[in-house]
Amino acid sequence: MVRAYKHEHIYRHPWDRVTTASWRKFTDPDTPAVLSHVLDVHTLSHRLDAASGCLHTVRSITVRSPSLPFFLRRIIGGEAVVCHCIETSVVDPRARSMEIVAVNASLRGLIEVEERSSYQPHPENPEGWTLLRQDTSIRCKPFKALAAVAEKVEQRCVERFQQNSVKGREFVERICKYLEAESSAAAAGATAS
Repeated sequence: MVRAYKHEHIYRHPWDRVTTASWRKFTDPDTPAVLSHVLDVHTLSHRLDAASGCLHTVRSITVRSPSLPFFLRRIIGGEAVVCHCIETSVVDPRARSMEIVAVNASLRGLIEVEERSSYQPHPENPEGWTLLRQDTSIRCKPFKALAAVAEKVEQRCVERFQQNSVKGREFVERICKYLEAESSAAAAGATAS
């Protein structure tokens, strides 16, 4: 069984501000308080394709899973587990697109998670708004006798991913507002000079 959900969100900020905020999401000082499920983030590789102007990155992200059902706590030992994820991204500044794919690297014998996100200028207001599209699929790999439990685990994971997705979008929105304020202050300072 696979659980999947799609979500679209409109940031009322230009593409460059939203993508900058997205990059700063894990390095902001408030990250541990707001995105408490994120334990660690490391950039594994990055390269700039000189011909296309695209930035390609790979990051490892370590997260804490949602609280597990009783029988899984007994098997794995603990309320939650640490999961390691790999995030690949491509930023194309010429086309103004940012594509991100995150998959779990650990626990794949039990569950497979894939989240695809894209940031593009909104078609109705390409200079002022950004459209975020997220597609997430979660697949529990149960033994046949555990299929009903697997469905519950999948549902719990979907609910947690949706909650964390909302937190992430709100956090990017907050960083966009910081960036907007910084930009306004810099413009005012330049005008006063």
